[in-house]
Amino acid sequence: MFQNPEQFAAATKAMFEFQLETFNTLTNRAVQGLEQVVALNLATARSTMESGLAAGREFSQAGSPKAAMDAASSKLQPHLSGAASYNQQLGQILSDLQKEFNDAAEAHMKEAKSNLSALIYDVTKNVPPGSENAVEIVKQAIDNAYKGYEQVTAATRQAVVIFESQVAKARAMAEAQATKQ
Repeated sequence: MFQNPEQFAAATKAMFEFQLETFNTLTNRAVQGLEQVVALNLATARSTMESGLAAGREFSQAGSPKAAMDAASSKLQPHLSGAASYNQQLGQILSDLQKEFNDAAEAHMKEAKSNLSALIYDVTKNVPPGSENAVEIVKQAIDNAYKGYEQVTAATRQAVVIFESQVAKARAMAEAQATKQ
């Protein structure tokens, strides 16, 4: 067992700091993914606007209705391929985000389990007779801290799933809009 309360406090503090580090790591990666999606959306919007302006110029400079229709139809295919490219890039960002998130979560979970096992071993190794209740209380506190870590990890995973579903809805709306045009 820990020789003094300071050792136990230090071990507990290390566990909570690990939980916060995990939460911060996963949150930072989710924010980076969001930044990538925003940058992609801005680039796509800029490209679409420039393409629309160019098409408008060609359309307005057309000498006949047939030339105007030819100009409009020539701009439709690049627009559709741009939507496909956007969807591919968005899918790649989400795929990378999910993979990195899962890898980080698994690595942190493995580390937390290892730390928890070591902490429980330290707590229970030199227990004097009659201290079983105190050991049980310490084990319960450690177990509760680990459960808190698992809840933070699960909440962060759920946030990523919700983010992915919102992006999928936006992608579907963009595809519908592209098809409509």
